[in-house]
Amino acid sequence: MTPVFGHGHLRLYLLSLLSERPMHGYELMQALGDRFGGTYIPSAGTIYPRLAKLEDEGLVTKAADGRKTVYAITDAGRAELEARAGELDDIENDVTDSVRRLADEVRTSVGDAMKTLRADLASAARDARQDARQSGRSSRVEPESVTITSRLREAEAVVTEFRHQLRADLRVMAAHGELGEGTVTLLQTRLDEVRKAVRAGS
Repeated sequence: MTPVFGHGHLRLYLLSLLSERPMHGYELMQALGDRFGGTYIPSAGTIYPRLAKLEDEGLVTKAADGRKTVYAITDAGRAELEARAGELDDIENDVTDSVRRLADEVRTSVGDAMKTLRADLASAARDARQDARQSGRSSRVEPESVTITSRLREAEAVVTEFRHQLRADLRVMAAHGELGEGTVTLLQTRLDEVRKAVRAGS
């Protein structure tokens, strides 16, 4: 997976978000997701260690708000943010490029998986036709061939419909900031399991 932030850049970006208003950790994750169209949403394991380091450096403070911990930028944090304003503009540009690459990776991974599944279905249909011919059931070859072709078309229609529905789901998830870092990995794993199951005939 392409990294979104360069070394030390997320730290400065968190200060930028907190300069707008105090937030708790989940709000910061949502804010990052909203800022980048849901393509990139950092995990808690990414955000909280950086917030702890910013607190240690005196750049943010934290306070309990019920069951939540709210983080706020300090005067020292604002001073660092102002001193590095030029860097922040560069980070915005770098992150925009990284997010585009992430979106391309999602589209490519899903598209490649669909192409592989379609090729496997076609290969299975060819193997079935060859097996029918080699078994000597010459009188049943044509009807079986017609049946296999029909099944192939139905299977391809299912794959196409799945692809359309999945793309729609991904766009909705992105719009709601729910497209996490593990989405591509999950897709690759599950689609590979489906492909193997199809090839095994289960």
